[in-house]
Amino acid sequence: MKRARVDVNNKWGAAIGYSRAVRAGNIIIVSGTAASGPDGALHPGDAEGQAIVVLERIGAALRELDASIGDVVETRIFLRDMSDWEAVGRAHGSVFGDIRPATTMVQAGALIDDGLLVEIAATAILAS
Repeated sequence: MKRARVDVNNKWGAAIGYSRAVRAGNIIIVSGTAASGPDGALHPGDAEGQAIVVLERIGAALRELDASIGDVVETRIFLRDMSDWEAVGRAHGSVFGDIRPATTMVQAGALIDDGLLVEIAATAILAS
């Protein structure tokens, strides 16, 4: 089975040893993705702004593996605080409104950086 990956270009990628996304055959798994920048969280205090960045990063990773947002069949959303569900849901809905992947949203509490409010992971399946 052919395998390809998209590397993570932040301090956690090398330290933890993971990829942004891995494609094995027609399945792509996108790791939990957050809105981190070189100086910490992007859009501090803005869960919707962070979710938009995250979804853009997921889309870019999928494109690198010859896929698209339209191939996503599942997302997993992890929130620092469940009170951000509507803001994150708006961003998610603006990207996945007609696609409607299966989705799980949970309050995870602490994420890897205190400034991060949301992390999203995804699974895509390409037509064989």
